[in-house]
Amino acid sequence: MGRRTWLLGSAAVLAAPVLLRPSHSVAQGVDAARRWVAEEFQPSTLSQEQQMQEMEWFARAAQPFRGQEINVVSETITTHEYEARTLARAFSEITGIRLRHDLLQEGDVVEKLQTQMQSGRNVYDAWVNDSDLIGTHFRYQQAVPLTDWMAGEGKDQTLPTLDLGDFIGRSFGTGPDGKLYQLPDQQFANVYWFRYDWFNRPAIKEAFRRQFGYDLGVPVNWSAYEDIAEFFTNTVKEIDGVKVYGHMDYGKKDPSLGWRFTDAWLSMAGNGDRGIPNGKPVDEWGIRMEGCRPTGSSIERGGDTNGPAAVYSITKYVEWLKKYAPPEAAGMTFSESGPVPAQGNIAQQMFWYTAFTADMVKPGLAVMNPDGTPRWRMAPSPKGAYWKEGMKLGYQDAGSWTLLKSTPVDRRRAAWLYAQFCVSKSTSLKKSHVGLTFIRESDIWHQSFTDRAKQLGGLIEFYRSPARVQWTPTGVNIPDYPRLAQLWWQNIGDASSGAKTPQAAMDSLAAAQDSVLERLQRANVQGECGPRLNPRTTAEQWYERAEKDGNVAPQRRLANEKPQGETVDYDKLIQSWPANPPRRG
Repeated sequence: MGRRTWLLGSAAVLAAPVLLRPSHSVAQGVDAARRWVAEEFQPSTLSQEQQMQEMEWFARAAQPFRGQEINVVSETITTHEYEARTLARAFSEITGIRLRHDLLQEGDVVEKLQTQMQSGRNVYDAWVNDSDLIGTHFRYQQAVPLTDWMAGEGKDQTLPTLDLGDFIGRSFGTGPDGKLYQLPDQQFANVYWFRYDWFNRPAIKEAFRRQFGYDLGVPVNWSAYEDIAEFFTNTVKEIDGVKVYGHMDYGKKDPSLGWRFTDAWLSMAGNGDRGIPNGKPVDEWGIRMEGCRPTGSSIERGGDTNGPAAVYSITKYVEWLKKYAPPEAAGMTFSESGPVPAQGNIAQQMFWYTAFTADMVKPGLAVMNPDGTPRWRMAPSPKGAYWKEGMKLGYQDAGSWTLLKSTPVDRRRAAWLYAQFCVSKSTSLKKSHVGLTFIRESDIWHQSFTDRAKQLGGLIEFYRSPARVQWTPTGVNIPDYPRLAQLWWQNIGDASSGAKTPQAAMDSLAAAQDSVLERLQRANVQGECGPRLNPRTTAEQWYERAEKDGNVAPQRRLANEKPQGETVDYDKLIQSWPANPPRRG
Protein backbone atom coordinates (compact mmCIF):
# COMPACT_ATOMS: atom_id res chain seq x y z
CA MET A 1 0.00 0.00 0.00
CA GLY A 2 1.06 3.58 -0.54
CA ARG A 3 3.52 2.41 -3.18
CA ARG A 4 4.66 5.88 -4.22
CA THR A 5 4.18 8.13 -1.22
CA TRP A 6 7.92 8.89 -1.27
CA LEU A 7 7.43 10.62 -4.61
CA LEU A 8 4.66 12.98 -3.62
CA GLY A 9 4.78 13.27 0.15
CA SER A 10 2.37 12.08 2.79
CA ALA A 11 -0.11 14.92 3.08
CA ALA A 12 -3.54 14.67 1.51
CA VAL A 13 -4.05 16.71 -1.63
CA LEU A 14 -7.53 18.14 -2.05
CA ALA A 15 -8.67 19.33 -5.44
CA ALA A 16 -11.28 22.02 -4.89
CA PRO A 17 -14.38 21.97 -7.10
CA VAL A 18 -14.50 24.38 -10.00
CA LEU A 19 -16.91 27.28 -9.52
CA LEU A 20 -19.48 27.36 -12.31
CA ARG A 21 -22.06 29.87 -13.41
CA PRO A 22 -25.62 28.65 -12.75
CA SER A 23 -26.46 29.19 -16.41
CA HIS A 24 -23.87 26.69 -17.64
CA SER A 25 -25.24 25.13 -20.85
CA VAL A 26 -24.38 22.33 -23.25
CA ALA A 27 -23.16 24.91 -25.76
CA GLN A 28 -20.80 26.40 -23.18
CA GLY A 29 -19.58 22.90 -22.36
CA VAL A 30 -18.85 22.18 -26.01
CA ASP A 31 -16.95 25.46 -26.32
CA ALA A 32 -14.88 24.53 -23.28
CA ALA A 33 -14.28 21.06 -24.70
CA ARG A 34 -12.96 22.52 -27.95
CA ARG A 35 -10.34 24.42 -25.98
CA TRP A 36 -9.36 21.43 -23.82
CA VAL A 37 -9.11 19.11 -26.81
CA ALA A 38 -6.85 21.52 -28.71
CA GLU A 39 -4.66 22.62 -25.81
CA GLU A 40 -4.48 19.69 -23.38
CA PHE A 41 -5.83 16.38 -24.69
CA GLN A 42 -3.08 15.79 -27.23
CA PRO A 43 -1.85 13.38 -28.34
CA SER A 44 -4.83 11.05 -28.62
CA THR A 45 -5.62 7.86 -30.46
CA LEU A 46 -8.71 9.69 -31.74
CA SER A 47 -8.86 12.50 -34.26
CA GLN A 48 -9.87 15.88 -32.82
CA GLU A 49 -13.23 15.47 -34.53
CA GLN A 50 -13.75 12.13 -32.75
CA GLN A 51 -12.61 13.65 -29.46
CA MET A 52 -15.17 16.43 -29.85
CA GLN A 53 -17.88 13.84 -30.46
CA GLU A 54 -16.98 12.19 -27.16
CA MET A 55 -16.85 15.53 -25.35
CA GLU A 56 -20.24 16.58 -26.73
CA TRP A 57 -21.66 13.29 -25.48
CA PHE A 58 -20.33 14.05 -21.97
CA ALA A 59 -21.83 17.56 -22.09
CA ARG A 60 -25.25 16.24 -23.07
CA ALA A 61 -25.26 13.18 -20.78
CA ALA A 62 -24.45 15.44 -17.81
CA GLN A 63 -27.45 17.77 -18.30
CA PRO A 64 -29.55 16.25 -15.48
CA PHE A 65 -26.66 16.73 -13.04
CA ARG A 66 -25.49 20.27 -13.87
CA GLY A 67 -24.67 22.24 -10.72
CA GLN A 68 -24.42 19.10 -8.59
CA GLU A 69 -21.23 18.61 -6.55
CA ILE A 70 -19.63 15.14 -6.71
CA ASN A 71 -16.82 13.84 -4.52
CA VAL A 72 -14.37 11.12 -5.56
CA VAL A 73 -11.08 9.86 -4.10
CA SER A 74 -7.92 8.05 -5.13
CA GLU A 75 -4.44 7.44 -3.73
CA THR A 76 -1.64 9.95 -4.21
CA ILE A 77 0.36 9.04 -7.32
CA THR A 78 1.33 11.13 -10.35
CA THR A 79 -1.50 9.81 -12.54
CA HIS A 80 -4.18 10.66 -10.01
CA GLU A 81 -2.60 14.03 -9.31
CA TYR A 82 -3.03 14.84 -13.01
CA GLU A 83 -6.67 13.79 -12.82
CA ALA A 84 -7.37 15.82 -9.69
CA ARG A 85 -5.69 19.00 -10.90
CA THR A 86 -6.36 18.90 -14.63
CA LEU A 87 -9.02 16.39 -15.69
CA ALA A 88 -11.36 17.32 -12.83
CA ARG A 89 -11.32 20.97 -13.94
CA ALA A 90 -11.84 20.02 -17.58
CA PHE A 91 -14.74 17.74 -16.65
CA SER A 92 -16.44 20.46 -14.63
CA GLU A 93 -16.09 23.06 -17.36
CA ILE A 94 -17.44 20.66 -19.99
CA THR A 95 -20.30 19.09 -18.01
CA GLY A 96 -21.35 21.71 -15.45
CA ILE A 97 -20.90 19.14 -12.65
CA ARG A 98 -18.82 20.45 -9.77
CA LEU A 99 -16.16 17.83 -9.14
CA ARG A 100 -13.98 17.40 -6.06
CA HIS A 101 -11.23 14.82 -6.50
CA ASP A 102 -9.39 14.11 -3.23
CA LEU A 103 -5.96 12.49 -3.11
CA LEU A 104 -5.08 10.49 0.00
CA GLN A 105 -2.54 7.88 0.96
CA GLU A 106 -3.65 4.42 -0.08
CA GLY A 107 -4.16 3.23 3.49
CA ASP A 108 -6.48 6.16 4.13
CA VAL A 109 -8.46 5.36 0.98
CA VAL A 110 -8.98 1.78 2.16
CA GLU A 111 -9.93 2.96 5.65
CA LYS A 112 -12.58 5.35 4.32
CA LEU A 113 -13.83 2.68 1.93
CA GLN A 114 -14.27 0.31 4.87
CA THR A 115 -16.12 3.04 6.77
CA GLN A 116 -18.65 3.46 3.97
CA MET A 117 -19.05 -0.30 3.54
CA GLN A 118 -19.58 -0.88 7.26
CA SER A 119 -21.77 2.14 8.02
CA GLY A 120 -23.71 2.54 4.80
CA ARG A 121 -23.00 6.29 5.00
CA ASN A 122 -21.98 7.83 1.69
CA VAL A 123 -18.42 9.10 2.11
CA TYR A 124 -17.47 9.35 -1.58
CA ASP A 125 -19.49 8.99 -4.75
CA ALA A 126 -16.83 6.95 -6.57
CA TRP A 127 -13.57 5.37 -5.56
CA VAL A 128 -10.29 4.52 -7.26
CA ASN A 129 -9.05 1.57 -5.18
CA ASP A 130 -6.75 -1.30 -6.05
CA SER A 131 -8.27 -4.22 -7.91
CA ASP A 132 -6.61 -6.27 -5.16
CA LEU A 133 -9.97 -5.80 -3.45
CA ILE A 134 -11.88 -7.72 -6.16
CA GLY A 135 -12.42 -10.74 -3.88
CA THR A 136 -13.68 -8.43 -1.14
CA HIS A 137 -16.04 -6.50 -3.42
CA PHE A 138 -17.41 -9.66 -5.03
CA ARG A 139 -18.16 -11.40 -1.73
CA TYR A 140 -19.50 -8.53 0.38
CA GLN A 141 -21.70 -7.43 -2.55
CA GLN A 142 -21.52 -3.77 -1.58
CA ALA A 143 -19.85 -2.75 -4.84
CA VAL A 144 -22.06 -2.22 -7.88
CA PRO A 145 -21.43 -4.85 -10.58
CA LEU A 146 -20.50 -2.54 -13.44
CA THR A 147 -21.67 -5.08 -16.00
CA ASP A 148 -25.21 -4.78 -14.60
CA TRP A 149 -24.88 -1.04 -14.07
CA MET A 150 -23.92 -0.31 -17.68
CA ALA A 151 -26.88 -2.33 -18.94
CA GLY A 152 -29.34 -0.99 -16.37
CA GLU A 153 -29.41 2.03 -14.06
CA GLY A 154 -26.27 3.58 -15.56
CA LYS A 155 -27.03 2.80 -19.19
CA ASP A 156 -27.82 6.39 -20.23
CA GLN A 157 -24.61 7.59 -18.59
CA THR A 158 -22.36 4.92 -20.16
CA LEU A 159 -20.08 6.24 -22.89
CA PRO A 160 -20.88 4.56 -26.24
CA THR A 161 -17.18 4.64 -27.17
CA LEU A 162 -15.89 3.33 -23.81
CA ASP A 163 -14.63 0.19 -25.62
CA LEU A 164 -14.07 -2.23 -22.73
CA GLY A 165 -12.16 -4.56 -25.05
CA ASP A 166 -9.38 -1.99 -25.26
CA PHE A 167 -8.63 -2.18 -21.51
CA ILE A 168 -5.63 -4.40 -20.84
CA GLY A 169 -6.60 -5.10 -17.21
CA ARG A 170 -10.32 -5.74 -17.33
CA SER A 171 -9.86 -9.34 -16.08
CA PHE A 172 -8.36 -7.90 -12.86
CA GLY A 173 -11.67 -6.33 -11.86
CA THR A 174 -13.83 -9.29 -12.88
CA GLY A 175 -15.40 -11.51 -10.22
CA PRO A 176 -15.88 -15.30 -10.30
CA ASP A 177 -19.40 -14.61 -11.62
CA GLY A 178 -17.88 -13.13 -14.79
CA LYS A 179 -19.09 -9.61 -13.99
CA LEU A 180 -16.90 -6.51 -14.06
CA TYR A 181 -16.82 -4.81 -10.64
CA GLN A 182 -13.86 -2.45 -11.09
CA LEU A 183 -12.76 -0.48 -14.17
CA PRO A 184 -8.96 0.11 -14.44
CA ASP A 185 -7.84 3.74 -14.23
CA GLN A 186 -4.06 3.19 -14.03
CA GLN A 187 -1.68 0.22 -13.99
CA PHE A 188 1.97 -0.37 -13.22
CA ALA A 189 4.06 -3.51 -12.74
CA ASN A 190 6.95 -4.64 -10.58
CA VAL A 191 9.79 -5.84 -12.84
CA TYR A 192 13.55 -6.42 -12.98
CA TRP A 193 15.76 -3.28 -13.15
CA PHE A 194 19.46 -3.25 -14.01
CA ARG A 195 22.39 -1.05 -15.06
CA TYR A 196 22.50 -1.69 -18.79
CA ASP A 197 25.72 0.32 -19.14
CA TRP A 198 27.60 -1.75 -16.55
CA PHE A 199 26.30 -5.06 -17.91
CA ASN A 200 27.74 -4.13 -21.32
CA ARG A 201 31.25 -3.16 -20.25
CA PRO A 202 33.62 -5.69 -21.86
CA ALA A 203 35.86 -6.07 -18.80
CA ILE A 204 32.88 -6.70 -16.51
CA LYS A 205 31.33 -9.18 -18.96
CA GLU A 206 34.60 -11.08 -19.30
CA ALA A 207 35.12 -11.24 -15.53
CA PHE A 208 31.59 -12.59 -14.98
CA ARG A 209 32.03 -15.32 -17.61
CA ARG A 210 35.35 -16.34 -16.03
CA GLN A 211 33.78 -16.62 -12.59
CA PHE A 212 30.43 -18.26 -13.43
CA GLY A 213 30.86 -19.87 -16.83
CA TYR A 214 27.99 -18.13 -18.61
CA ASP A 215 27.26 -14.68 -20.02
CA LEU A 216 26.26 -11.68 -17.94
CA GLY A 217 22.79 -10.59 -18.97
CA VAL A 218 19.17 -10.34 -17.86
CA PRO A 219 18.69 -13.19 -15.35
CA VAL A 220 16.12 -15.76 -16.42
CA ASN A 221 16.12 -17.48 -13.03
CA TRP A 222 16.81 -16.61 -9.40
CA SER A 223 20.10 -18.52 -9.53
CA ALA A 224 21.45 -16.07 -12.09
CA TYR A 225 20.13 -13.11 -10.11
CA GLU A 226 22.00 -14.39 -7.07
CA ASP A 227 25.20 -14.93 -9.07
CA ILE A 228 24.99 -11.38 -10.44
CA ALA A 229 24.36 -9.99 -6.94
CA GLU A 230 27.41 -11.87 -5.63
CA PHE A 231 29.51 -10.70 -8.57
CA PHE A 232 28.86 -6.98 -8.30
CA THR A 233 28.91 -6.88 -4.48
CA ASN A 234 31.96 -9.03 -3.78
CA THR A 235 33.95 -9.25 -7.04
CA VAL A 236 33.45 -5.92 -8.82
CA LYS A 237 32.99 -3.98 -5.56
CA GLU A 238 33.68 -0.56 -7.10
CA ILE A 239 32.93 1.14 -10.43
CA ASP A 240 34.29 4.56 -11.37
CA GLY A 241 35.29 5.19 -7.77
CA VAL A 242 31.84 4.31 -6.35
CA LYS A 243 31.14 1.36 -4.01
CA VAL A 244 28.50 -0.80 -5.76
CA TYR A 245 26.01 -3.41 -4.64
CA GLY A 246 24.42 -6.22 -6.58
CA HIS A 247 20.99 -5.97 -4.96
CA MET A 248 18.59 -3.48 -3.36
CA ASP A 249 15.60 -4.07 -1.09
CA TYR A 250 14.28 -3.01 2.30
CA GLY A 251 13.58 -4.84 5.55
CA LYS A 252 12.17 -2.67 8.33
CA LYS A 253 9.17 -4.15 10.13
CA ASP A 254 6.68 -1.65 8.79
CA PRO A 255 3.32 -1.84 6.95
CA SER A 256 5.15 -1.24 3.65
CA LEU A 257 6.87 -4.60 4.15
CA GLY A 258 3.51 -6.36 3.79
CA TRP A 259 2.68 -5.54 0.19
CA ARG A 260 6.38 -6.10 -0.61
CA PHE A 261 5.33 -9.76 -0.41
CA THR A 262 1.62 -9.80 -1.23
CA ASP A 263 2.62 -8.07 -4.48
CA ALA A 264 3.49 -11.47 -5.93
CA TRP A 265 6.91 -12.20 -4.40
CA LEU A 266 5.77 -15.74 -3.60
CA SER A 267 4.49 -16.34 -7.13
CA MET A 268 7.81 -15.14 -8.58
CA ALA A 269 9.41 -17.94 -6.56
CA GLY A 270 6.89 -20.50 -7.81
CA ASN A 271 4.31 -20.58 -5.02
CA GLY A 272 0.72 -21.43 -5.93
CA ASP A 273 -0.74 -22.99 -9.05
CA ARG A 274 -0.80 -22.31 -12.76
CA GLY A 275 -3.35 -19.80 -13.97
CA ILE A 276 -3.71 -16.27 -15.33
CA PRO A 277 -4.54 -13.84 -13.81
CA ASN A 278 -4.12 -15.96 -10.64
CA GLY A 279 -3.35 -19.55 -9.78
CA LYS A 280 -6.18 -22.09 -9.55
CA PRO A 281 -7.06 -23.56 -7.16
CA VAL A 282 -4.20 -22.05 -5.08
CA ASP A 283 -3.24 -18.40 -5.65
CA GLU A 284 0.02 -16.55 -5.02
CA TRP A 285 -0.95 -15.76 -1.42
CA GLY A 286 -1.12 -19.51 -0.86
CA ILE A 287 -4.89 -19.50 -0.32
CA ARG A 288 -6.83 -22.37 -1.87
CA MET A 289 -10.24 -21.71 -3.41
CA GLU A 290 -12.64 -24.51 -4.37
CA GLY A 291 -15.45 -23.24 -6.54
CA CYS A 292 -15.76 -19.70 -5.22
CA ARG A 293 -15.05 -20.57 -1.56
CA PRO A 294 -11.62 -19.98 0.07
CA THR A 295 -10.80 -23.22 1.90
CA GLY A 296 -7.43 -22.74 3.55
CA SER A 297 -4.06 -21.03 3.70
CA SER A 298 -1.85 -23.51 5.55
CA ILE A 299 -0.41 -26.47 3.72
CA GLU A 300 -2.28 -28.78 6.09
CA ARG A 301 -5.56 -27.43 4.68
CA GLY A 302 -4.45 -27.54 1.05
CA GLY A 303 -2.99 -24.03 0.93
CA ASP A 304 0.58 -23.07 0.18
CA THR A 305 1.40 -20.07 2.39
CA ASN A 306 3.83 -22.11 4.49
CA GLY A 307 4.85 -24.64 1.85
CA PRO A 308 8.40 -25.17 0.55
CA ALA A 309 8.04 -22.66 -2.31
CA ALA A 310 6.89 -19.89 0.04
CA VAL A 311 9.62 -20.64 2.58
CA TYR A 312 12.22 -20.63 -0.23
CA SER A 313 10.99 -17.19 -1.35
CA ILE A 314 11.38 -15.71 2.14
CA THR A 315 14.73 -17.44 2.68
CA LYS A 316 16.14 -15.85 -0.48
CA TYR A 317 14.72 -12.45 0.42
CA VAL A 318 16.44 -12.50 3.82
CA GLU A 319 19.70 -13.93 2.46
CA TRP A 320 20.03 -11.43 -0.39
CA LEU A 321 19.15 -8.47 1.81
CA LYS A 322 21.91 -9.37 4.27
CA LYS A 323 24.60 -10.38 1.78
CA TYR A 324 24.21 -8.14 -1.27
CA ALA A 325 22.29 -4.94 -0.45
CA PRO A 326 23.72 -1.82 1.22
CA PRO A 327 23.92 -2.40 5.02
CA GLU A 328 21.39 0.34 5.73
CA ALA A 329 18.74 -1.33 3.52
CA ALA A 330 17.69 -3.72 6.32
CA GLY A 331 16.51 -0.75 8.37
CA MET A 332 14.70 1.01 5.53
CA THR A 333 11.02 1.24 4.66
CA PHE A 334 9.81 1.33 1.08
CA SER A 335 9.72 5.13 0.99
CA GLU A 336 13.31 5.31 2.20
CA SER A 337 14.65 2.68 -0.18
CA GLY A 338 12.83 3.89 -3.30
CA PRO A 339 15.26 6.66 -4.36
CA VAL A 340 18.44 4.59 -3.79
CA PRO A 341 18.90 3.05 -7.29
CA ALA A 342 18.81 6.54 -8.84
CA GLN A 343 21.87 7.46 -6.78
CA GLY A 344 24.06 5.29 -9.00
CA ASN A 345 25.48 2.50 -6.83
CA ILE A 346 23.00 -0.36 -7.42
CA ALA A 347 23.63 -2.89 -10.20
CA GLN A 348 20.22 -4.56 -10.24
CA GLN A 349 16.92 -4.81 -8.37
CA MET A 350 14.41 -7.59 -8.89
CA PHE A 351 11.45 -5.90 -7.20
CA TRP A 352 11.14 -2.50 -8.94
CA TYR A 353 7.93 -0.68 -9.91
CA THR A 354 7.44 0.76 -13.38
CA ALA A 355 5.64 3.70 -11.75
CA PHE A 356 9.13 4.95 -10.81
CA THR A 357 10.03 5.43 -14.48
CA ALA A 358 9.10 9.11 -14.70
CA ASP A 359 11.31 9.92 -11.72
CA MET A 360 14.23 7.77 -12.89
CA VAL A 361 14.62 9.59 -16.22
CA LYS A 362 15.10 13.10 -14.86
CA PRO A 363 18.10 15.00 -16.28
CA GLY A 364 21.15 15.13 -14.05
CA LEU A 365 20.61 11.83 -12.23
CA ALA A 366 23.60 9.52 -11.86
CA VAL A 367 21.71 6.90 -13.87
CA MET A 368 21.11 9.15 -16.90
CA ASN A 369 23.23 9.81 -19.98
CA PRO A 370 23.88 13.40 -21.11
CA ASP A 371 21.72 12.80 -24.21
CA GLY A 372 18.64 12.12 -22.07
CA THR A 373 18.63 8.33 -22.39
CA PRO A 374 18.81 6.13 -19.27
CA ARG A 375 21.83 4.08 -18.30
CA TRP A 376 19.43 1.45 -16.97
CA ARG A 377 16.77 -0.85 -18.40
CA MET A 378 13.80 -2.81 -17.12
CA ALA A 379 13.02 -6.38 -18.14
CA PRO A 380 10.82 -9.31 -17.12
CA SER A 381 11.54 -10.67 -13.66
CA PRO A 382 13.57 -13.86 -13.19
CA LYS A 383 11.79 -17.04 -12.10
CA GLY A 384 12.34 -18.89 -8.84
CA ALA A 385 13.28 -22.54 -8.59
CA TYR A 386 9.67 -23.66 -7.99
CA TRP A 387 8.16 -21.67 -10.88
CA LYS A 388 6.34 -23.63 -13.60
CA GLU A 389 5.23 -22.58 -17.07
CA GLY A 390 1.71 -21.14 -16.94
CA MET A 391 2.12 -19.37 -13.59
CA LYS A 392 1.95 -15.63 -13.08
CA LEU A 393 5.37 -14.04 -12.80
CA GLY A 394 4.85 -10.69 -11.12
CA TYR A 395 2.50 -8.09 -9.76
CA GLN A 396 0.60 -5.36 -11.54
CA ASP A 397 -1.08 -2.59 -9.57
CA ALA A 398 -4.42 -1.66 -11.08
CA GLY A 399 -6.11 1.29 -9.39
CA SER A 400 -9.70 0.91 -10.53
CA TRP A 401 -12.96 2.85 -10.46
CA THR A 402 -15.48 1.33 -8.05
CA LEU A 403 -19.06 2.35 -7.27
CA LEU A 404 -20.75 1.40 -4.00
CA LYS A 405 -24.43 0.56 -3.58
CA SER A 406 -24.64 2.90 -0.57
CA THR A 407 -24.10 5.91 -2.87
CA PRO A 408 -27.42 7.44 -4.02
CA VAL A 409 -28.14 6.49 -7.63
CA ASP A 410 -28.10 10.03 -9.06
CA ARG A 411 -24.77 10.81 -7.41
CA ARG A 412 -23.46 7.48 -8.65
CA ARG A 413 -24.52 8.34 -12.21
CA ALA A 414 -22.77 11.70 -12.14
CA ALA A 415 -19.61 10.18 -10.65
CA TRP A 416 -19.68 7.42 -13.27
CA LEU A 417 -19.50 10.11 -15.95
CA TYR A 418 -16.30 11.46 -14.41
CA ALA A 419 -14.79 7.99 -14.06
CA GLN A 420 -15.32 7.36 -17.76
CA PHE A 421 -14.00 10.83 -18.62
CA CYS A 422 -10.71 9.92 -16.93
CA VAL A 423 -10.34 6.70 -18.95
CA SER A 424 -11.91 7.80 -22.24
CA LYS A 425 -9.90 7.59 -25.44
CA SER A 426 -10.02 11.38 -25.62
CA THR A 427 -7.96 11.76 -22.43
CA SER A 428 -6.21 8.44 -21.74
CA LEU A 429 -3.20 8.79 -24.05
CA LYS A 430 -2.18 12.17 -22.65
CA LYS A 431 -2.70 10.82 -19.13
CA SER A 432 -0.50 7.84 -20.01
CA HIS A 433 2.30 10.18 -21.08
CA VAL A 434 2.05 12.07 -17.79
CA GLY A 435 1.92 9.13 -15.37
CA LEU A 436 3.23 6.23 -17.51
CA THR A 437 0.53 3.96 -16.12
CA PHE A 438 -1.19 2.35 -19.11
CA ILE A 439 -4.73 1.01 -19.25
CA ARG A 440 -5.50 0.86 -22.99
CA GLU A 441 -3.93 -1.32 -25.66
CA SER A 442 -4.46 1.42 -28.24
CA ASP A 443 -2.41 3.87 -26.14
CA ILE A 444 0.51 1.47 -25.70
CA TRP A 445 0.85 1.04 -29.45
CA HIS A 446 0.47 4.69 -30.38
CA GLN A 447 3.27 6.23 -32.46
CA SER A 448 3.98 8.80 -29.74
CA PHE A 449 5.20 6.01 -27.45
CA THR A 450 7.22 4.44 -30.25
CA ASP A 451 8.95 7.81 -30.57
CA ARG A 452 9.48 8.10 -26.80
CA ALA A 453 10.52 4.50 -26.10
CA LYS A 454 14.29 5.15 -26.05
CA GLN A 455 13.87 7.54 -23.13
CA LEU A 456 11.86 5.10 -20.99
CA GLY A 457 14.29 2.24 -20.38
CA GLY A 458 12.24 -0.66 -21.73
CA LEU A 459 8.83 0.34 -20.35
CA ILE A 460 7.19 0.44 -23.77
CA GLU A 461 8.85 -2.79 -24.90
CA PHE A 462 7.61 -4.55 -21.76
CA TYR A 463 4.02 -3.38 -22.14
CA ARG A 464 4.04 -4.34 -25.82
CA SER A 465 5.49 -7.79 -25.07
CA PRO A 466 3.62 -11.08 -24.71
CA ALA A 467 5.18 -11.40 -21.24
CA ARG A 468 2.94 -8.62 -19.90
CA VAL A 469 -0.03 -10.90 -19.24
CA GLN A 470 1.93 -12.76 -16.53
CA TRP A 471 1.93 -9.63 -14.32
CA THR A 472 -1.36 -9.49 -12.43
CA PRO A 473 -2.82 -8.09 -9.18
CA THR A 474 -4.14 -9.99 -6.19
CA GLY A 475 -7.14 -12.05 -7.27
CA VAL A 476 -10.50 -13.39 -6.20
CA ASN A 477 -9.19 -15.98 -3.69
CA ILE A 478 -8.75 -13.20 -1.10
CA PRO A 479 -12.12 -12.69 0.62
CA ASP A 480 -11.17 -9.70 2.79
CA TYR A 481 -8.08 -7.92 1.52
CA PRO A 482 -7.78 -5.27 4.28
CA ARG A 483 -7.90 -7.82 7.10
CA LEU A 484 -5.62 -10.37 5.50
CA ALA A 485 -3.04 -7.96 4.06
CA GLN A 486 -2.13 -6.50 7.44
CA LEU A 487 -0.99 -9.94 8.66
CA TRP A 488 1.89 -10.10 6.23
CA TRP A 489 4.19 -7.33 7.45
CA GLN A 490 3.81 -8.42 11.06
CA ASN A 491 4.80 -12.03 10.38
CA ILE A 492 7.36 -11.62 7.60
CA GLY A 493 8.91 -8.78 9.59
CA ASP A 494 9.91 -11.42 12.14
CA ALA A 495 11.84 -13.26 9.43
CA SER A 496 13.42 -10.06 8.16
CA SER A 497 14.60 -9.10 11.65
CA GLY A 498 15.84 -12.60 12.46
CA ALA A 499 13.31 -13.09 15.26
CA LYS A 500 11.95 -16.16 13.45
CA THR A 501 13.18 -18.52 10.79
CA PRO A 502 11.46 -18.21 7.39
CA GLN A 503 9.61 -21.48 8.06
CA ALA A 504 8.37 -20.32 11.47
CA ALA A 505 7.33 -16.94 10.07
CA MET A 506 5.33 -18.51 7.25
CA ASP A 507 3.77 -21.07 9.62
CA SER A 508 2.62 -18.15 11.76
CA LEU A 509 1.28 -16.26 8.73
CA ALA A 510 -0.60 -19.30 7.42
CA ALA A 511 -2.17 -19.88 10.84
CA ALA A 512 -3.17 -16.22 11.11
CA GLN A 513 -4.78 -16.24 7.66
CA ASP A 514 -6.68 -19.44 8.49
CA SER A 515 -7.89 -17.76 11.68
CA VAL A 516 -9.33 -14.83 9.69
CA LEU A 517 -10.95 -17.21 7.20
CA GLU A 518 -12.46 -19.15 10.11
CA ARG A 519 -13.92 -15.97 11.64
CA LEU A 520 -15.44 -15.00 8.29
CA GLN A 521 -16.88 -18.50 7.98
CA ARG A 522 -18.50 -18.28 11.43
CA ALA A 523 -19.89 -14.82 10.71
CA ASN A 524 -21.35 -16.08 7.42
CA VAL A 525 -21.43 -12.55 6.00
CA GLN A 526 -20.16 -13.44 2.54
CA GLY A 527 -22.88 -15.81 1.43
CA GLU A 528 -22.33 -18.89 -0.68
CA CYS A 529 -18.84 -17.75 -1.74
CA GLY A 530 -17.58 -17.09 1.78
CA PRO A 531 -14.76 -19.18 3.31
CA ARG A 532 -15.31 -22.82 4.29
CA LEU A 533 -12.11 -24.24 5.74
CA ASN A 534 -10.89 -27.71 4.83
CA PRO A 535 -10.16 -29.91 7.86
CA ARG A 536 -6.52 -30.09 8.89
CA THR A 537 -4.78 -33.19 7.57
CA THR A 538 -1.13 -33.63 6.60
CA ALA A 539 1.08 -31.94 4.06
CA GLU A 540 1.78 -35.36 2.48
CA GLN A 541 -1.89 -35.89 1.69
CA TRP A 542 -2.03 -32.56 -0.11
CA TYR A 543 1.20 -33.24 -2.02
CA GLU A 544 -0.32 -36.49 -3.24
CA ARG A 545 -3.61 -34.82 -4.16
CA ALA A 546 -1.86 -32.09 -6.18
CA GLU A 547 0.13 -34.70 -8.08
CA LYS A 548 -2.97 -36.79 -8.72
CA ASP A 549 -5.02 -33.79 -9.92
CA GLY A 550 -2.24 -32.45 -12.13
CA ASN A 551 -1.92 -29.26 -10.08
CA VAL A 552 1.26 -27.63 -8.83
CA ALA A 553 0.48 -26.49 -5.29
CA PRO A 554 1.52 -27.44 -2.78
CA GLN A 555 4.90 -28.60 -4.09
CA ARG A 556 7.33 -30.86 -2.27
CA ARG A 557 10.67 -29.35 -1.34
CA LEU A 558 13.18 -29.49 -4.18
CA ALA A 559 16.45 -31.33 -3.65
CA ASN A 560 18.22 -28.48 -5.45
CA GLU A 561 16.86 -24.97 -4.97
CA LYS A 562 19.73 -23.38 -6.93
CA PRO A 563 19.84 -24.80 -10.45
CA GLN A 564 22.31 -23.53 -13.04
CA GLY A 565 22.08 -19.80 -13.62
CA GLU A 566 20.63 -18.71 -16.95
CA THR A 567 20.67 -15.27 -18.60
CA VAL A 568 19.54 -13.69 -21.84
CA ASP A 569 20.98 -10.74 -23.74
CA TYR A 570 18.67 -7.76 -23.25
CA ASP A 571 18.82 -6.53 -26.84
CA LYS A 572 18.13 -10.00 -28.23
CA LEU A 573 15.23 -10.39 -25.81
CA ILE A 574 13.64 -7.16 -27.01
CA GLN A 575 14.13 -8.12 -30.65
CA SER A 576 12.44 -11.49 -30.07
CA TRP A 577 9.16 -9.90 -29.09
CA PRO A 578 6.54 -9.35 -31.83
CA ALA A 579 6.38 -5.97 -33.54
CA ASN A 580 2.59 -5.95 -33.71
CA PRO A 581 -0.04 -5.69 -30.97
CA PRO A 582 -1.70 -8.92 -29.81
CA ARG A 583 -5.13 -9.74 -31.11
CA ARG A 584 -7.95 -8.41 -28.97
CA GLY A 585 -10.64 -10.61 -27.59
